[in-house]
Amino acid sequence: MRDKNYLRSTKIVATVGTATDDIEKIKSLIKAGVNVFRLNFSHGNHGDHLKRITYIRSAENELGCNVAILADLQGPKFRIGKVKENIKVIKGSTYNFDKKTEIGDFSRVNLSHNEIYESLSIGSNILMDDGKLQFRVKDISKNIIKTEVIVGGYIKSNKGVNLPDVVLNTSPLTSKDIEDLKFILNQEIDWIALSFVQKLRDVEEVKKYIEDKACIIAKIEKPSALKELNKIIGACDGIMVARGDLGVELPPEEVPGIQKDIILKCRQAGKPVIVATQMLESMIESPSPTRAEASDVATAVFDGADAVMLSAETAVGSFPIETVKIMDRIIFSAENHIKMHPGDGPQNLKVENYVYNAVSRSAVSLAEAVNAKAVVAFTASGNTAFRMARERPNLLLVVMTPEVKVKRKLSLLWGAYSFFSKVQGYEAAIKEAREIIKIEKLAVQGDAIVVVAGMPFGVSGSTNSIRVVDI
Repeated sequence: MRDKNYLRSTKIVATVGTATDDIEKIKSLIKAGVNVFRLNFSHGNHGDHLKRITYIRSAENELGCNVAILADLQGPKFRIGKVKENIKVIKGSTYNFDKKTEIGDFSRVNLSHNEIYESLSIGSNILMDDGKLQFRVKDISKNIIKTEVIVGGYIKSNKGVNLPDVVLNTSPLTSKDIEDLKFILNQEIDWIALSFVQKLRDVEEVKKYIEDKACIIAKIEKPSALKELNKIIGACDGIMVARGDLGVELPPEEVPGIQKDIILKCRQAGKPVIVATQMLESMIESPSPTRAEASDVATAVFDGADAVMLSAETAVGSFPIETVKIMDRIIFSAENHIKMHPGDGPQNLKVENYVYNAVSRSAVSLAEAVNAKAVVAFTASGNTAFRMARERPNLLLVVMTPEVKVKRKLSLLWGAYSFFSKVQGYEAAIKEAREIIKIEKLAVQGDAIVVVAGMPFGVSGSTNSIRVVDI
């Protein structure tokens, strides 16, 4: 399949849900521009997800395209119990959280998570319902937390609880997550997103469980994760800026700067980064976005994010296909703006004394100097493509790989469009790449391409060769 999406570098992640729960809609989403499908394991059962995986892989095969699947684990989400209707708490009043199973009322509500009681201290803040209500801890015992209401409002059953200034002594994987992982690791899943990462040890613990069966994305949605951000980026395969919970637990004015900082750090490390949450939120119910939402998507592009993500917009929204089409147009427009005004795009990275990164930067500079149509990277592991993408070249990045898993995985990577390489040997591989580029109409006879590979050819981790080739 070949269309203008090949010219779009920033990728689109779309969540599959009840609004997009058949193969024809999956195919329509791919045609509209989706590169990665997200399965949200906070909702649905394994049967639902298996059906969606089957639809996605069938659509991928039928359309002859390349898409990745991202499984997003629920993680340790904390919730209160049930409460009576129309329970409103007033600022300045006392409100208790306890382990009693009785239905909550005007004075108390069930909160049964032992790790919260063990980790809170006097003065800690408890946020509820995405930060709409705020409580400050006045006293703690084994079975009861006494608080003062700082921001009042209506309490509703089963609402989520956030603890912005506390690092909980809890496993990153709940019993539900472990059961979900057993299912996920037996499917054709490319990326696994880990929710509510607090520290480096969370990522390391999950890596031992997953091993090399899938790539790990750490979702940055806890302020505590920012304290070990560089180590977390180094330990995982990618990052998601999950602005929903992050914006609840931090002052909202700080989130844009943090987003920009995370994107830059991920580029420096050569790790893909997704910007997520409320990107086109109004399109859940409206056929067009707000101007602020369009600017939000474009800002992620200007900052150099690898991908932007749609959640409820495509999972349960009324206009899932239209939402993807509009996101595609916003990205396309922003990237064209960068081509005309390079200073508005991602900043150049510092030169590093590292041969593989130096080769990647030199290849991009050479390609731009000779007006090449594309940089072609041969890679068995995908690492060459990650190094090329970190430079954010102003031209197409074609990736040739003998590994189907790598080809799919790179659907998340900025600018990368991957093709399966069947041949062995450097000259035969270049010939194959030329043919694919002509068939896909990515270049025509007489155009130049710059080839990046390793010598000896086919040996992982040996990127050291640049060559200019004519089509």
